[in-house]
Amino acid sequence: MVALFLQAHIVVQIVMIGLLLASVWSWAIIVQKLFAFSKARQETDNFEQVFWSGQSLEELYQALAQRQNGAMAAMFVAAMREWKRSSEGTPKPLAGVQDRVEKVLDVTIGREMDRLEHRLLFLATVGSTSPFIGLFGTVWGIMTSFQAIAVSKNTSLAVVAPGIAEALFATALGLLAAIPAVVFYNKFSQEAARHAHRLESFADEFSAILSRQIDVRS
Repeated sequence: MVALFLQAHIVVQIVMIGLLLASVWSWAIIVQKLFAFSKARQETDNFEQVFWSGQSLEELYQALAQRQNGAMAAMFVAAMREWKRSSEGTPKPLAGVQDRVEKVLDVTIGREMDRLEHRLLFLATVGSTSPFIGLFGTVWGIMTSFQAIAVSKNTSLAVVAPGIAEALFATALGLLAAIPAVVFYNKFSQEAARHAHRLESFADEFSAILSRQIDVRS
């Protein structure tokens, strides 16, 4: 492969370098996202287990308020903080407190999803463009072969093979970059949608809990 790269035309070499860099960066993103989504799932599972264990909301808030929390725990802390700000010093909750709490929940969900989906667009771009970039290298390698034939006026394999080899190598690099990027982009998109659904479901459930609290205090 090194020999193919060194003997390739400068244009094909640039294509190969670009595809290799795209592949390396894609794998770096893939590894980082694998850890990020795994951590997000674990944090969400742990928080849901604690939240539904029967512990009081106030105790849970005090335990989490000063800590670095995962997305769902951060949603809970932000919503409780807004609730406490709106209800402190008043016998009844102020009008619109539930709307403000729901807004806080929505903003927290949006931030979490932006964090998880960061750089996924790069995977989508690599997956969609790498085959075409590899195809460009393929076309250029074939053009090199035809030029070699024209110069030497010889159609033997020794004349044609180098350009064809360059072309096939560029195609292979394009697929090497594109296939993992597409596979993991689809995987991460599905996991992001599933995670967003869990956060939204918790937001709805927690909003219903606060709504009952408002009704009790009203």
